[in-house]
Amino acid sequence: MKINNAAVMRGNPNLPADKSISHRAALIASLAEGQTMIENFSASADCASTLACLSELGVTIERSDDRVLIHGVGKAGFRQSAGPLDCGNSGTTMRLLTGILAGQNFDSTLTGDTSLLARPMARIAEPLSKMGASIVTTHGNAPLRIRGSSDLHSIEYRLPVASAQIKSAVLLAGLFAAGVTTVIEPVPTRDHTERMLSWFGTEVIAEGKNSERHISLKGGQKIKASQLRIPTDVSAAAFFMVGAACLPGSDISIRNVGVNPTRTGFISVLQRLGVSIQIVDQTDQCNEPVATLRIQGGIRALQSNGPAIIEGSLVANLIDEIPILAVLGTQLPNGLEVRNASELRHKESDRISSIVKGLGSMGADVKEFDDGFRVSASRLKGAEVDSHDDHRIAMAFAIAGLLAEGETQIQNAECSDISFPGFFQILDRVVM
Repeated sequence: MKINNAAVMRGNPNLPADKSISHRAALIASLAEGQTMIENFSASADCASTLACLSELGVTIERSDDRVLIHGVGKAGFRQSAGPLDCGNSGTTMRLLTGILAGQNFDSTLTGDTSLLARPMARIAEPLSKMGASIVTTHGNAPLRIRGSSDLHSIEYRLPVASAQIKSAVLLAGLFAAGVTTVIEPVPTRDHTERMLSWFGTEVIAEGKNSERHISLKGGQKIKASQLRIPTDVSAAAFFMVGAACLPGSDISIRNVGVNPTRTGFISVLQRLGVSIQIVDQTDQCNEPVATLRIQGGIRALQSNGPAIIEGSLVANLIDEIPILAVLGTQLPNGLEVRNASELRHKESDRISSIVKGLGSMGADVKEFDDGFRVSASRLKGAEVDSHDDHRIAMAFAIAGLLAEGETQIQNAECSDISFPGFFQILDRVVM
């Protein structure tokens, strides 16, 4: 994909549905008894992997454009798949489905593409094994071999790393366990699973204790079929927000964006860094807050003696947006530094390395750390960059290409379809 320098971004782009919420809607609807219609379901390859795995497990799914009708089979209605379940590139599919399969009376194998097979999975095997399932990893990674049990027992589990996927796997397994399962978060992570379970009639109790968050649910609860609509993905909007912010004179509005408080750290950071963002028409949609975001170009100069710092608990709240924040950092007078983000090394690519190499090839002054990076204000130049088959890296460098002198070529840019089919076409319509 070839990207050239842009003057402004203007318009009202129609962006894709939230991928994280779509995964959870499909998985929990399959556990319900009855039919659930999901509107504005994500068209991403990752969410297609979730639907494909559920079909292999005996769930009837009807899809028409962005509408998905799921015929729930109840918690005991899944059937053993004929072969390994292919999760594609989707870590969310693999980790959350493992939680459900831990409570089934049959064996399952979960596999995926080369990238997914390199991602750590022992972190979900450990708590689910404590609950009575047998989860065998392949040297700490997938393929995963799961021997489920209908006699799971509840646990109180403290997350060793901030991970909504681990939390969700344990909570979903807790639906099949005797007693109350509790997950303790030292740092709050996205709470879509808790909100979705509540929308489907499941009682989930979340409370703060001594600066921690305790999320509990009682096993044995029935899940009631429901209807819902998925909001626009704030992580997809992030690329357009940064692009518009960095191009003076830009003005874009994005409607129906999910503004869940566990996902708006990115918006808060942009505002703190001098980006003009208006949040209007906020309302509630199926237990998720949504709003229209208006971004006007031109970053206000801020008084600072050093780079803007992103670290600590804030990192978990915007882990998916860090690649595009790195691009923003090249346009800040004092740059940007990200620390405590070693989890980025275990995504679809080693994102710390991918960011540093890509920005470096475009002439940025960037330094790599074990747990992050520092990027200084830089004049970007067009270059050939590698996406490393990572959708967020490909899209981040597309925005960098809009800000660079000359032409930027992104290798394997089609990987953006994993989360955002049509990204480049939509970007082209708002760039002038």
